[in-house]
Amino acid sequence: MEPFIHKLADVQSEHIGEDTKIWQFSTVLKDAVIGKNCNICANVFIENDVKVGDNVTVKCGVQLWDGITLEDNVFVGPNVTFTNDKHPRSKVYPDKFWRTTVKKGASIGGNATICPGVTIGEGAMVGAGAVVTKDVPPFVTVVGNPAKVIGIAPNKKTFS
Repeated sequence: MEPFIHKLADVQSEHIGEDTKIWQFSTVLKDAVIGKNCNICANVFIENDVKVGDNVTVKCGVQLWDGITLEDNVFVGPNVTFTNDKHPRSKVYPDKFWRTTVKKGASIGGNATICPGVTIGEGAMVGAGAVVTKDVPPFVTVVGNPAKVIGIAPNKKTFS
């Protein structure tokens, strides 16, 4: 089944998987790759050097900047903030943006901030409002500022 792209979305990429839905006021730049059966909600911005796996949900108000990879079965809550530059300055660009990876089956709660260069492990759970400044191990729950491990993520299992 063809992807659904809302008539008020600006989707420049031709790399959109089947059954994916992209809702109004979202922008997807031409080199972005989005997998199958994804739900890209309203007001999402996706830059060029971004890879989104299959069965991913990105809720409203999220920006995915160059260097970000979301693997299969990832959930990104509303207004999650990703960053890709550790020393941002107006009109000053790094030679290379930091790479951030959210591993398969991980979930990020609303309004969390993900600092550049981190990896969120498979099946991990990032609590709402957390500030992730370093890598998150697989299958744990982190909360707070800075985010700290508080336990094992609910429904620990492997995702295939």
